[in-house]
Amino acid sequence: MKVGVVVQHGPGQTMEAKFEAIRREGFTSCQLVSWDPSLWTEEEAKAVKEALARTGVTLSAFWCGWEGPKVWDFYGGQETLGLVPVAYRFARMQNLMNGADFAARLGVTDVVSHMGFIPENPYDPQYAGFIEGMKEVALHLKQQNQYLLFESGQETPVTMLRAFEDIGTGNLGVNLDTANLILYGKANPVDALCVLGKYVRGVHAKDGLYPTDGRALGKEVPLGQGKVDFPRFLHELTVLGYDGDLTIEREIEGEEQARDIRMARDFLMELLIKERKGVW
Repeated sequence: MKVGVVVQHGPGQTMEAKFEAIRREGFTSCQLVSWDPSLWTEEEAKAVKEALARTGVTLSAFWCGWEGPKVWDFYGGQETLGLVPVAYRFARMQNLMNGADFAARLGVTDVVSHMGFIPENPYDPQYAGFIEGMKEVALHLKQQNQYLLFESGQETPVTMLRAFEDIGTGNLGVNLDTANLILYGKANPVDALCVLGKYVRGVHAKDGLYPTDGRALGKEVPLGQGKVDFPRFLHELTVLGYDGDLTIEREIEGEEQARDIRMARDFLMELLIKERKGVW
């Protein structure tokens, strides 16, 4: 396992400047997070690839956003997030397929996104349509030898597992966000590995606290200050044979974000050294 970081694709610095910045912090890989489909062009892919080559950074995955409203709570989220809401499903299917095409131009195999609050009840009227839509997207990626990764958090691990089985295309995986499972009150990330371990192809190293009311998500906090048992989590990943990236994500801005990312880098590196020595 190695430690990477999230890099935003979009306004601000050039991509080369962003890649140079993470190199200065000791990172050589990242997930590229993009929410703007207008950027997913051949010209932009060429520019990003050239920036990667010049800086020596590699992409572990492409995190593909989608258009339309998004409300990150337990009420508005049900109606706006991912591909579950019927009103946005078709347009967002197109977003994911277009994003996958862009990722393919970058030579990236794994495409990640939030799919929404997948119904826990398989007889929910929205469930069958969601499964059929996701099957179409997954088959599009399969033609390009790509994997579609569900970002964890908005559904229980068993619900995600059932969706994988029902979609059944063989190219589905999990980008396991350690904090999201807690922020949404859905699971403990260590225990989630018992259900989804064989599907894990990416990890967001993030920490958080459980919700304290029924409307708002829990609070994200710096690594080591929340409810994620990282020593145990990394050990269980090792037992599973996971050898991918631990991608640091800190969803704040400014100097506090930069400071917390550095702290997370050092925190994870120390834990990985202990894991290799069998001390956890």
